[in-house]
Amino acid sequence: MPTLVVPAAGNREFLLNPLVFQGPCNSYRLHFQALYFNNCNRLRLSKLRHLNSAKNHIGISASNIVRISRLAIAAPGDSPNTDGIDISGSSYVRVRDTVIGTGDDCIAINGFCSHVDVARVACGPGHGISVGSLGEDGAYQTVSDVRVADCVFNRTLSGARIKTWQGGSGYVKNVTFERLRMIDAGNPIIINQDYVNNRTGSPPSNIQISDVTYDGVSGTSSVPRAIYFHCEEGTSGNGCDGIVLKDVHIAAAAAGVETYAVCVNAHGTSTPSNFPSVSCLAP
Repeated sequence: MPTLVVPAAGNREFLLNPLVFQGPCNSYRLHFQALYFNNCNRLRLSKLRHLNSAKNHIGISASNIVRISRLAIAAPGDSPNTDGIDISGSSYVRVRDTVIGTGDDCIAINGFCSHVDVARVACGPGHGISVGSLGEDGAYQTVSDVRVADCVFNRTLSGARIKTWQGGSGYVKNVTFERLRMIDAGNPIIINQDYVNNRTGSPPSNIQISDVTYDGVSGTSSVPRAIYFHCEEGTSGNGCDGIVLKDVHIAAAAAGVETYAVCVNAHGTSTPSNFPSVSCLAP
C-alpha cells in the first residue's frame, strides 16, 4: 500500500500537490483512503476539502490531542464504506465546524477511544454519527467519555447511534448526545447490539453500555420508530443501564404518522414531556 511519509521537521508545514499513479497495475480493484494518520499526537487538520474517496476519507488511529475543524467531506449517499472521519485508539480528539455527506458514517468513534468531543457538524447524507461498530469477531473493545453536540442530521440513515456486534465484549460508558437537530432522519436515536446480522445462534454482545444521555434531541424522523434501544443482556444480565432522555421531541416527517419508541433490555429514565413517550425504559 502506498504510504505518505511526512518527515519530522519541527514546526515546518508541508504543502501537498495532487498525486498521479501510473501503471502498469494488475489489481482488479484499488481502494485508496484519502488520509490516514497513525500515532500522530497533537495533530491539527483544518480547512481541507475531500471529495469522493473510494474508501473512508480520513482515518485517525493511536493519536492523542487531535484537533479537526472546518473540513468539507463529500461522497454520494449510495457509495459504500465511505466514512467521513474514522477514529480508533485515540484520546482527546476534538471535531468542530465540519460538513460531511457520504455513503456511510459521517463520524465513527471506534474501539479504544476516549474523550472525543464532536460539535457543530452537519451530517447528511450518511449513516449518522456512531459509536462503533464494536466487538466484531468477538473482539474486546471499549469507548468512554464521548460528547456529540450541536449537530444537524439531514436525511441520514441513522442519527445518534451506538452499534455493537454479537459475541464482542468490553464497554461503552459516559456518552452524551445533546442539542441535536434531525431533519427527516432515519433511526434518530438508536442503540443496536445485534449490528448487521442478528445471526441465529450467535452469542449475545457482552459489551456493557452505560450512562448514555440524550438531551435536547429534536426534529423529524423518516420512520415511525424514532427511538430504538435493542440491548443484549450479556453476561451481566443488565442490558443497557443508565440511559437518560430529556427534552426530546421527534415527530414524524410524514403527515398523519405517529412516532414511537421501542426498548429491549434497556434501563434508565425519561422525562414525561419527551415525545414520543419512552415509557418502555425499565428502571
